[in-house]
Amino acid sequence: MVLRRYELGAECAGDGVSFRVFADKPREVLLHVAGDAPRLMTREGGGYHEFFVAGLKPGARYGFLLDGNGPYPDPASRAQPQGPHELSEVVATKLFKWRDADWRGVRIEGQIIYEMHVGVFTSEGTWRAATEKLGHFRDLGVTLIEMMPVASFPGAFGWGYDGVALFAPAQQYGTPDDLRAFIDAAHRMSMGVILDVVYNHLGPDGNYLACYSDRYFTSRYKNDWGDALDFESPHAPMRELVIENARYWIEDFHFDGLRLDATQSINDASPVHVVTELVRTCRAATTRDIVIVGENEPQHASLLRTSRQEGWGVDALWNDDFHHSATVAATGHDEAYYEDHRGAPQEFVSAAKHGFLFQGQRYAHQDNRRGEPALSVAPCHFVNFIENHDQIANSGRGRRNHQSTSPGRHRALTALMLLMPGTPMLFQGQEFSSSAPFFYFADHEPELAEQVAKGRRDFLHQFESLAGESMVSRLHAPDAPATFQASKLDWREAQSHRESLALHRDLIALRQGDDVLSGRRRISVDGSVLSSHAFLLRYCGDDGDDRLLVFNLGRDLHRRSIPDPLVAPPLNRSWRLVWSSEHPDYNGDGPVEIERNDGWLIRGESACVLRAINNISR
Repeated sequence: MVLRRYELGAECAGDGVSFRVFADKPREVLLHVAGDAPRLMTREGGGYHEFFVAGLKPGARYGFLLDGNGPYPDPASRAQPQGPHELSEVVATKLFKWRDADWRGVRIEGQIIYEMHVGVFTSEGTWRAATEKLGHFRDLGVTLIEMMPVASFPGAFGWGYDGVALFAPAQQYGTPDDLRAFIDAAHRMSMGVILDVVYNHLGPDGNYLACYSDRYFTSRYKNDWGDALDFESPHAPMRELVIENARYWIEDFHFDGLRLDATQSINDASPVHVVTELVRTCRAATTRDIVIVGENEPQHASLLRTSRQEGWGVDALWNDDFHHSATVAATGHDEAYYEDHRGAPQEFVSAAKHGFLFQGQRYAHQDNRRGEPALSVAPCHFVNFIENHDQIANSGRGRRNHQSTSPGRHRALTALMLLMPGTPMLFQGQEFSSSAPFFYFADHEPELAEQVAKGRRDFLHQFESLAGESMVSRLHAPDAPATFQASKLDWREAQSHRESLALHRDLIALRQGDDVLSGRRRISVDGSVLSSHAFLLRYCGDDGDDRLLVFNLGRDLHRRSIPDPLVAPPLNRSWRLVWSSEHPDYNGDGPVEIERNDGWLIRGESACVLRAINNISR
């Protein structure tokens, strides 16, 4: 009996390789190793088959013959060098020399997240090339990199959300050890890395699970992207596959956690939800701290509760509400799923104080209630952003925030996102105002490619501005290599757009270097609306060590007096300007003092930070 670390897949053990696969559908399962005669695998109970091949070395290619059909790739393959349709490869996962023994992991508190897509992050589109950019992350102040999905998928390029070989890092980006080297190097620069994983569906091309069993999928639930995964049938093989996969990324690649895609579509009526079990398994798999982030469109705050509180134990959720309000404020447009947001000051005050804006009240866009109460949830559990992969691509032209609004308003919204309570997240290139769009791209065979393109067009039809023929004819074809190439960052802009880079770097340094703004000290946060476009946030520190953040998304605001106690400085103190989005280093027009002898002047389309300082004379 070979001692295995995982229930599924090929593992190097002793002087050979142990193979184990779940296949309760075929009567006979044969192990096919390239260059050797097929071997009948030993049938175990419960649908499992196992075989040990003495003398077999890493690098061997293999698959499984099911009742004479195939060979099919291993559902738990650790590498697919020629893509998910071809033979799997035996990988020796323990040969990599890790140098991160002193790394203790990450917690959600205090993180600055950076979302990246390896394929378009550099011109090379590899983990090796991305590793060369880790110094950029460090200098910017990033603490946690969120890597878009890397499970093996067919074709030359894609977003990764149609992965089919969940354990095999995408061959397009390099070898499994290249990925390990990226994470190892990040840890040695004091940065964590979490992986975006997709456990709500599998891609339509290269998915061979149905050849092994009829129990991986279910018709009990509707799924927008394909067959729903079955997590609740007795001894559900999909449940085991997914939980082992999550543990595998934490153990074998030293990922510092996961980002769970579209959790609202991970359906499970079991006594213990599969995500709850997954989170527990991941935390038990390492002595390091890890972070689990969820995407959840309905804004189910219960995901954030611990298991004792009948929740899933997730650390943070993406906050679409903040993004939608910021986008409407930036563009003035509120079509489709932006219709419930006005981009008004009160929305930003409420977001700073309470996270989600919709916590159970009616949501007109869906003609239903949306969200759950989250008033007691700490701010760090909400991930705030003004750009992410979905939202840029959903603009049709792949436009970024700075291209859809004025420079001043963009700087002010950037300051709001990076300084407000909550966990801020940047999307790759945002820090230097990248001119590269981010399109939806997916390389498929012609028939499937047309279906995908049609699905994309149909989705964007909810935006009236994108539904007309003049725009439909200009949408970029997802399968076109030019669409993929256009989305690649131009790293020369990190130098030529140095004002934008300075803005982001200084804001992150301001947040991280200030005990009050960073939340390292116990504070309370309140806010007030000053006009239809202006508002303030007050961070009340210890003994009057307060901060006042003032934002104006409209024209200059002159006020001779402001009847609001949040404007008043603490006793025997006055406000001093410590940062302004109008500084010329950021291509601004120059900062001005806000508090004057004749009242307040808040420059239009600006943001500033004031600190309460002791008065020398009064």
